[in-house]
Amino acid sequence: MKQYGGVIKPKTKRAKRFLDNRAPKLTENIKNAMIMKGGNTSMTVTQALKDIYALKKPSAVLYKKKNITRPFEDSTSLEFFSKKTDSSLFLFGSHNKKRPNNLIFGRLFDFHVLDMIELGIEKYNSLSDIKSSKCPEGTKPMLVFAGEAFDHDNDHKRLKSLLTDFFRGPVVPSVRLAGLEHVLHFTALEGKIYMRSYRSLLKKSGCRTPRIELEEIGPSFDFILRRTHLASDDLYKTAHKQPKALKPKKKKNISHDTFGTKFGRLHMQKQDLAKLQTRKMKGLRKRRGPAAAAVVAGETSPKATEVE
Repeated sequence: MKQYGGVIKPKTKRAKRFLDNRAPKLTENIKNAMIMKGGNTSMTVTQALKDIYALKKPSAVLYKKKNITRPFEDSTSLEFFSKKTDSSLFLFGSHNKKRPNNLIFGRLFDFHVLDMIELGIEKYNSLSDIKSSKCPEGTKPMLVFAGEAFDHDNDHKRLKSLLTDFFRGPVVPSVRLAGLEHVLHFTALEGKIYMRSYRSLLKKSGCRTPRIELEEIGPSFDFILRRTHLASDDLYKTAHKQPKALKPKKKKNISHDTFGTKFGRLHMQKQDLAKLQTRKMKGLRKRRGPAAAAVVAGETSPKATEVE
């Protein structure tokens, strides 16, 4: 590929396909994640990165070499690797005396760091520690967030959005019931964040709807919130902006209530009620001739008189 005046022009078909895949689209590609470790890590952090990589596969890249960088002080290396691998999410693990067993979740917008949230591992159980059958690779998880902090605290709100971006997987139009087998549960309680991973089991219930049981499969984390680097409101709004082509067109005369019931309004011309067709009844039938006039005057009975 050659670059002319800031525009990269491909020389081969393979390079053209590569640039087309990187080009902006109305429906973007699946968000990839970079998982890397810093210059100094512990066995806990290294195993935690591997377990999260197992949950994120195949939309993740795991770097085995150490990267001597500090994301909160200098994020240029993260932005370089993000552009190289076309990744918009990252997970950075480190360990030191001041901040032991440290994980940094982050995301990028236009290959620049948007949000970073630092979590410390207080308790950890790996995938291998919990002896149970695991979910297949690439299973789309169901995300559950419990705790008032996720709805009221600004840092926890951003953390909820970041974790949703990180673990939600590909966007699909529909799923089958048997495919809903992986559950990721996040609980915010007393300043800590508890992450648990479950496998849903469909049991016989004697009726059409199966009975659901949850079996813990790991990994499980007890996090504590540390440093945060959040984008400004204007930049955060720009990052969430959608193209006009993706916005649903508003349909006229159609509304929905609180429960999602659809209502429609019809516009009709003015009706002449005199010409309105009603149910035909014998008593309302019009009479003709002198007998009808006599009935109106009250002279004779409407019934025919008997002849002797």
